[in-house]
Amino acid sequence: MKLSEPCPCGLDKTYQHCCYPYHNGESLASSPEALMRSRYSAFVGRLAGYLEATWHSSYRPAFLDLSDSPNWLKLQVISSSVDQNKGQVHFRAFYRDGDDIAFMEEKSDFIFEDGKWYYLTGQTT
Repeated sequence: MKLSEPCPCGLDKTYQHCCYPYHNGESLASSPEALMRSRYSAFVGRLAGYLEATWHSSYRPAFLDLSDSPNWLKLQVISSSVDQNKGQVHFRAFYRDGDDIAFMEEKSDFIFEDGKWYYLTGQTT
């Protein structure tokens, strides 16, 4: 991902002024939606280290292999909510599947712990 290009997360900002500060450790996500958007951008950029660091240890896989990750195209946030130290984001992530475009839809759960938001787990629909 180039710093001057539009951020993959879908906000109207360049990558440099959106998700890059999260990815390089300059900033912490301020909400579940911000974390989810930065994680989507990390999937686009295949930034396994960032994904592992933002995945709560109780659910984090032992090894994250992104070699078969699809060609992600677009993120659509459907809803986002916070209730004290818990959050949920419902989203669709579009990707290329051969000549077709498909999407995965997920309701992701997040937790605020030790001053940081973490991804817990998600239920695909």
